[in-house]
Amino acid sequence: MQKNQILGLVVFAVGVAVLVAAYNSSNAPLEELSNELTGRFTDETMWYFAVGIAAVVGGGLLGMFGGGRRA
Repeated sequence: MQKNQILGLVVFAVGVAVLVAAYNSSNAPLEELSNELTGRFTDETMWYFAVGIAAVVGGGLLGMFGGGRRA
């Protein structure tokens, strides 16, 4: 396994952790109240979801294709 692939797996794992935190945050009582009143989550929770998804996708792609070519 090359360094880029390991880095990709680490970024993937961090992305999963951020998504778990975003999910837990979205189920908080104050967040649910905000969702009921405004019809959407707070900006902070949305940023957690966006960053988590980007990290999972980017880390997964880097983990799969980050090995490069060997001569």
